[in-house]
Amino acid sequence: MKILVSGARGLVGSALSRQFIDAGYVVNALTRRSTGDGDIVWNPAAGELPADSLEGFEVVVHLAGDNIAEGRWNEAKKKRIRDSRVDGTRLLCETLAKLEQKPKLLVCASAIGYYGNRGEEKLVEETSPGTTFLAKVCEAWEAATGPAQEAGIRVVNLRFGMILSPTGGGLKNMLTPFRLGAGGRIGDGKQYWSWITLQDAVRSIDHAIHHEELTGPVNTVAPGPVTNAEFTKVLGRVLGRPTIFPMPAFAAKLVMGEMAEELILGSLRVYPQKLQATGFEFTSGDLETALRSLLT
Repeated sequence: MKILVSGARGLVGSALSRQFIDAGYVVNALTRRSTGDGDIVWNPAAGELPADSLEGFEVVVHLAGDNIAEGRWNEAKKKRIRDSRVDGTRLLCETLAKLEQKPKLLVCASAIGYYGNRGEEKLVEETSPGTTFLAKVCEAWEAATGPAQEAGIRVVNLRFGMILSPTGGGLKNMLTPFRLGAGGRIGDGKQYWSWITLQDAVRSIDHAIHHEELTGPVNTVAPGPVTNAEFTKVLGRVLGRPTIFPMPAFAAKLVMGEMAEELILGSLRVYPQKLQATGFEFTSGDLETALRSLLT
């Protein structure tokens, strides 16, 4: 199988590429800067994508986008977050739609930020979108895959939750303070965090390839969302450290601004209805098992 991966140097993309290569797939990276043979270079900000080089891929996995957790959210940063996802996805999908040899499948990243801040509400794929900044970005991001769908390409929008890995993402950032015994809940700790291990995030992409009945939005989270207070308690127990230093909500907002409200203080109780309905089996369905497998 010949597969094209954008964002192939990121946390998910690099792990996915390794797994696909080990499985015997031919993997090419769609990248803004070439670092090896087989790379296809594009410039989504300038609308530049060499269509001829996209002919013949059976699957395209689109993971590229500006890092939402890197840097404070000012207006320029928010524009990069949105444009890198919406404009880049639209350019890719419009190009794929015009190919003579179109891919059978486009797997496009999205995020559970689609739902906004929903408290204790149980969220499934049919739930309406939220009204926050990230919710509006995700809604437009998914809509940008329209040209591919209209051209007959099967499209799967994976709404990723918090991806757990000791080598990147939110968990990596938490490890140092928690290992020093300086960790604790954030705000009142009642906000729900929906998570998935990096291994299962990668496996969900492979699952989408092999299950043709899977289309549209797919919640890519483990079936056990937990509150921030529960997450804190479990992480402390796994690391053998106390978790007695809470961060007040106002302090998180002071340090991180709007990003704190959406990524840390926002509540998203999300369930993987479509993944489970198509037979996906999680390697780590509960948080403590997941963290122990990653950290011990």
